Amino acid sequence: MAKDVNAERRRRASPLTDLMKPGQKNLRRAGLLSAVAAMLWPLQAWLVAEALGSLLTGKPISAAGVALGFAAIGLLRGLLHWQAEALAQRSADTVVADVRANIVRREARRSAESAIGGAGAIAALATEKLQMLVPYATRYLPAQIRVSTVPLLILMLAFWHSWAAGLILLISGPLIPVFMALVGMAAKEASARQMVEIGSINDALVERLSALLDIRLLGAGQTVEAGFAASAGDLRRRTMAVLSIAFLSSTVLELFAAIGVAMMAVYVGFTLLGTISFGTWGMGLSPAAGIFLLLLAPDFYQPLRDLASAWHDRASAAAVADEIAAWEADETTVMPGQGRRTAPLAGPASIRLSGCVSASGARLPEVSIAPGESVALVGPSGAGKTSALRLMAGLAVPAQGAVIVGDHCLTDETADAWRSRLGWMPQAPHFLNASIRHNLTLGRQGDLSAALTQAGVDAVVAGLPQGLSTRLGERGAGLSGGEARRLTLARAIFSKPDVVLADEPTADLDAETARIVADGLIAVAKRGATLVIATHDMTLARRMDRIIRIGDFGGIA
Repeated sequence: MAKDVNAERRRRASPLTDLMKPGQKNLRRAGLLSAVAAMLWPLQAWLVAEALGSLLTGKPISAAGVALGFAAIGLLRGLLHWQAEALAQRSADTVVADVRANIVRREARRSAESAIGGAGAIAALATEKLQMLVPYATRYLPAQIRVSTVPLLILMLAFWHSWAAGLILLISGPLIPVFMALVGMAAKEASARQMVEIGSINDALVERLSALLDIRLLGAGQTVEAGFAASAGDLRRRTMAVLSIAFLSSTVLELFAAIGVAMMAVYVGFTLLGTISFGTWGMGLSPAAGIFLLLLAPDFYQPLRDLASAWHDRASAAAVADEIAAWEADETTVMPGQGRRTAPLAGPASIRLSGCVSASGARLPEVSIAPGESVALVGPSGAGKTSALRLMAGLAVPAQGAVIVGDHCLTDETADAWRSRLGWMPQAPHFLNASIRHNLTLGRQGDLSAALTQAGVDAVVAGLPQGLSTRLGERGAGLSGGEARRLTLARAIFSKPDVVLADEPTADLDAETARIVADGLIAVAKRGATLVIATHDMTLARRMDRIIRIGDFGGIA
């Protein structure tokens, strides 16, 4: 049974251990340097004790020599502490930077919401939550190594001078780790709840900001504010629960340490006064030895106190590590390929879906689209039109079946090259926080005028204060919905792709804007490119060469 418990504890600790593995070597060095620095204190204590003992007994001693030795050892301790802290900080920064880069790299390829939440939760994980690993690396790990070395050295020195003094430390010392273990279980659970709440409130904020216009139009501002107030209050209560555990544990542990130091002072004082005559190895306790024990006692408990004060850091880091482990285990929605720019995939611009089932469980019909053909995918909402488009674009992988593009099966090896031949027009316009020129070209070379004219947005761009240099926000600040949609069309057709995929290109547009967008797409088909659109707009669908039903759509006029 005990073996099972230990195995379970090791299993629970493994995510945090694995996460810190890249910096483990340097963190161990930092901890050893910190321990060596702490173990120099007995030398300083001995110098002080000898000096004070000589003053009490009248023995001659070189004050200058004592002061010089104390200062030299103190300087060495300071240098070792500085080196240990710098090494631990660099290692922690390296670990955080590596994990953050991995999160950004993988999320750039993710084709759907992560298992741990949306953009807000991921942003919280990559920023404020990841930073919680730094105190764990710089405070807890060095304290853990000091605990395993410094108290043992001081305990041996105490037993060397007095077995009674050694027993005082030996009995009072273990009370601190026992209490820490009890506190640790509650602290980790409270920290995990706090981590979840931070991600949830960030997700809620992102969603509300994206729907801010709708919220204002519906007059739901007060309701949204009340919801945020409730969420913020819940997060505040969870945070205070974590802090209360930390403060309570620190108070109790300080009490234990104070009692131990007080017991040592009582023993040494009464022994030097002659009231107590036991506890030594057959000889009396000298004033220098008594002072030495008094100076050692606080430092016996100091590593334990440091570890206790950093126990909350460990609980927070363990909660973050568990969340990262859950994030890493979510592989189902990662976009195929590496997201790199590469040479276009050779072969005809044809597309075929064979026995495909989307990740959401939608069973898609057999679809075969010839090069240069224009096709409309129609069907009720939720039938799988967008899923089919995303599969064709290599933005998702089917749960079953295969996607054949040209003469190749769409896989991790071919996805990047296939996407190099595509123009993609998503249903919701989204831009980089950069100029219009950069948003349309994405760093590629070429003349934008033809794409702007074909998309019917050239006059709009010309009327902006800085033209193509006008900076857009992620939601296309300063543009209407139709103007933003036409800009995404211009981006999709700028590089004259072999295949253009458009998701609901005319949804929510007025009749004139919808006509402009439709004409731009038809021009793509007339150029000879393969055109696939998912739409509810039957006027646009009938302008395609062929209509493919997805789901139970009923009849088509």
